Amino acid sequence: MQAKLIEYIDNGAELGWLINPQDQQVEIYRPNQSVTILQAPDRIAGDPVLPGFVLNLPWLWQ
Repeated sequence: MQAKLIEYIDNGAELGWLINPQDQQVEIYRPNQSVTILQAPDRIAGDPVLPGFVLNLPWLWQ
């Protein structure tokens, strides 16, 4: 999955989220940036690519 997200970013995607409920992690992929790893975040925001979009996640970690 990580390789596929990198491929998407390399081909023009501006944002990718890899949500892993088992490890309670979210990996955030953006062009020309290191992968950001969040541990059990309550929410992730799509700004600036998806202005105003917020994905609430607390239910996923229970």
